[in-house]
Amino acid sequence: MTLSHAYRLCEQIVRTRARNFSYGIRLLPEPKRQALSAVYALARRIDDIGDTEGPSEQRLTGLSEVRDALRRIGPGETNLVLLALDDAARRYPIPLPAFDELIDGCAADVRGTTYQSFDELLGYCRCVAGSVGRLSLGVFGADDHRKAEPLADALGVALQLTNILRDVREDRLSGRVYLPSKDLERFGCTLDLDARGRFTDPPDALAALVRHEAARARDWYEEGARLVRLLDRRSAACTMAMAGIYRSLLDRIAADPLRALAARSSLPTWRKTAIAVRAVAGPRR
Repeated sequence: MTLSHAYRLCEQIVRTRARNFSYGIRLLPEPKRQALSAVYALARRIDDIGDTEGPSEQRLTGLSEVRDALRRIGPGETNLVLLALDDAARRYPIPLPAFDELIDGCAADVRGTTYQSFDELLGYCRCVAGSVGRLSLGVFGADDHRKAEPLADALGVALQLTNILRDVREDRLSGRVYLPSKDLERFGCTLDLDARGRFTDPPDALAALVRHEAARARDWYEEGARLVRLLDRRSAACTMAMAGIYRSLLDRIAADPLRALAARSSLPTWRKTAIAVRAVAGPRR
């Protein structure tokens, strides 16, 4: 009864806190759906610790506590999310040490780390999202795991770059800048805000910057899409739905960068549902 309750809690967390991902996860058979929900529920909790209000030292301590709890995970776990994750890791080869990378990335957020070059930003993306791609692959399984792992990592990078472009203004209001300094300099942007929270950079320069980063993200989607061919049908559908939703969001951002910089972009529910339905049909030949 307790384990069943733990999985139900994880699925509820996914439905309410990771809605874009939930469209894909619900396409999995129940055992994999439960396992992946446990992975995403803990990832969400780690993100929440990094994003919460409060002193940075307090948040860093919280992240360290999660890291320690993962090292002690085992039978008799009282935390319901960790209980579900422990059971999932016993049924699937989930690389739990990958959570350390996610925690490292969230700790960088807390410290306000900035990135000079795209290569530096890429390292961050691999920590916070490539790690989740590799954790997910542990649940999916693959015909050739060695070949699939870097593709899962690439897809995670693509999704994280999309998140960064979606949240440029929101992050800037929180004092965070993820776009590489070299790119800002190249396009003549500072991402400074006026008293009303609007960017002061020339609109054309901002639009060109966003489109440049969007083109990079598309390249990572193209690389990561090769993963689908290595997965079973239901896992492939899950992956296609999640990637399809974020790729569609990226296209919306690139089509109207200034609108995306003024307010957080999102897709309507009907659009997400349509993408998930197409994913069930499988990749186009």
